[in-house]
Amino acid sequence: MSVERGPAPLRVVLTDTDAEVVQAWRAAFVDTPGIEIRHGSILDEAVDAWVTPTNSQGRMDGGVDAAIKRHLGAGIQLRVQRAVRAQFGGCLPVGSAVCVASGAVVPRFLISTPTMEQSSQNVRDTVNVALACAAAFQAIHRQNAEVPDSIRSVALVGMGARTGRVPARVCANLMWTGYTLFHEFRFDDYDDLRSTVVAQLDGIESGPAERRVRIEPPRRRPAGRR
Repeated sequence: MSVERGPAPLRVVLTDTDAEVVQAWRAAFVDTPGIEIRHGSILDEAVDAWVTPTNSQGRMDGGVDAAIKRHLGAGIQLRVQRAVRAQFGGCLPVGSAVCVASGAVVPRFLISTPTMEQSSQNVRDTVNVALACAAAFQAIHRQNAEVPDSIRSVALVGMGARTGRVPARVCANLMWTGYTLFHEFRFDDYDDLRSTVVAQLDGIESGPAERRVRIEPPRRRPAGRR
């Protein structure tokens, strides 16, 4: 695995209409600087990119996906699915993401990252939230590598906390893990990212959801070393 530090600081906003998710974020990210936490709709966030938790087909037919499609127009789903076909052969694996132009002034980009394979799938007993969160930051790094500083601010919702039925506390802890371990690093590819996340969280899926806690970030090898 090789990693590189991003060239510019990224403003990160966590926002959700579910007060329980917001409260869980405040506990999970209490010692994490540079995070803005809000109780509200992602549609109100004036940032460069919104992150939407989706399914592997890129169908925006439920939850936050559906709200964003109503807000941006039906064309956004076509752009997401076109990117999924072009980059992943039509099926977006959990632990990967696509970044597309939104067609709007705010946000300019939409990042779609699956927390589930099918719509409304129960993922409470998986680490899919951490995989999705890490993949979203990978997509930002890739976009900024192509066009430097094109994404300098991003908003995320509580991934998997609605249709995925992930408890708020588990959602917050897994998002904290995905953010803390991977927001500053760009991996060679999504396969590398997925294998690294799974290795870091090895065994967490076997414990009951209510007992899962955050893991401490491991020591990272210097950039460029394997």
